[in-house]
Amino acid sequence: MIVTLAGGVGAARFLAGLVQVRDPRTCTAIVNVADDIVLHGLAVSPDLDTVTYTLAGEIDPERGWGLRGETWQAMDSVRRYGGISWFNLGDRDLGTHLYRTHRLGEGAALSEVTAEIVRAWGLELTVLPVSDDRIETRVVLRDSDAETAAGGEVSFQEYFVKRRHGVAVSSVRFVGAAAAQPAPGVLDAIGTADLVVIAPSNPIVSIGPVLAVPGVRDALIARRERAVAISPIVGGAALKGPADRMLVELGYESSVVGVARLYRELASVLVIDHADRHLAPAVEDAGMRCVITDTIMASPDRSAALARTTIGVHE
Repeated sequence: MIVTLAGGVGAARFLAGLVQVRDPRTCTAIVNVADDIVLHGLAVSPDLDTVTYTLAGEIDPERGWGLRGETWQAMDSVRRYGGISWFNLGDRDLGTHLYRTHRLGEGAALSEVTAEIVRAWGLELTVLPVSDDRIETRVVLRDSDAETAAGGEVSFQEYFVKRRHGVAVSSVRFVGAAAAQPAPGVLDAIGTADLVVIAPSNPIVSIGPVLAVPGVRDALIARRERAVAISPIVGGAALKGPADRMLVELGYESSVVGVARLYRELASVLVIDHADRHLAPAVEDAGMRCVITDTIMASPDRSAALARTTIGVHE
């Protein structure tokens, strides 16, 4: 079994490649839920949905989130009434959130609901939220802006979507993580995996909350020799999102070497792009074996090639 720690677009693209080269029934994704938000009374799980929609071949290819062929009539009405409209929810996407909210209201756990949604899209891999408990990423802003004073704290989605991650960050915390329990199957999946992959996701706000759930980091450390990480940083920059700026703002190095220093206790191998070949000796000095390949998943074939190289590390 191959277990992937996942969050966001990069992880979804990697998983889409993985299920091309391995039987999906032998693949498990453990997904960040600290980006989740309740909006318009609906439970929205962006990373779970991005993984599901991408693997179903229904992700919007231009935005990288939401469903293809969307219409926006519901949001147009929200705007007309003066409601919250900075977080767009398409009409098709709303159906997912309506279903999730209804099932949670009936008492179902998030992991149960996620399994139902994944099955409904005809997917055969296992998708697990890292926890059924509420975890929330909170971001402390370094400087003031029009709405928040310096040192003010906002939700991740307010930082990422409303402010378009264009403001500097001084710290990040994961509210509720310390008291959360891993969702059923999470620790067993890591402990029995033939290979654990840390996907090319933001190390701070995508992988960080997964590791913050009690037991997950320890389980991963115990599997270090069977774990491999893929750098989300290529040539010193993130391909998508604020990972590079966030790393620097929080005192880390925005490079594959910085990624190696973050992950060296958790994985024995770091996969990096050809663009960073010259940093391979520094990665190994940081304590991780280095594998060099094309990590830019610009097409399904390249995603599959990256997955094949990654899982070949320990074969």
